[in-house]
Amino acid sequence: MKEIKAFVKPFKVNEIFHHLLEAGCPNLTVSMAEGTGNLENSEPSVSTHFSITDSKVAKIEIVCSKEDVAKIIAIISEQGRTGNPGDGLIYVSDVEKVYRVKTGLENGDT
Repeated sequence: MKEIKAFVKPFKVNEIFHHLLEAGCPNLTVSMAEGTGNLENSEPSVSTHFSITDSKVAKIEIVCSKEDVAKIIAIISEQGRTGNPGDGLIYVSDVEKVYRVKTGLENGDT
């Protein structure tokens, strides 16, 4: 299994989510976050919560099969793109194991 973490512009999340649903990927987590990046803005919007961040982002997290990674990345890239600097990043990591909180069992165990 793989984990995809995507940091995108918050106003692009609904469009991304809609296309992921259409592609059969209904399970994801979205969080609002703040961060810094390489974007140099002459008028940064300094955070009211953190003194070092200057960019509001949405973080999308998805755990999926390795076969679905390319499709999900394509959707996030296409639907999240504005064509401007600071559109975001996508990370893909291995997931070693998944456990259900309810049972404590590894996913797939009965």
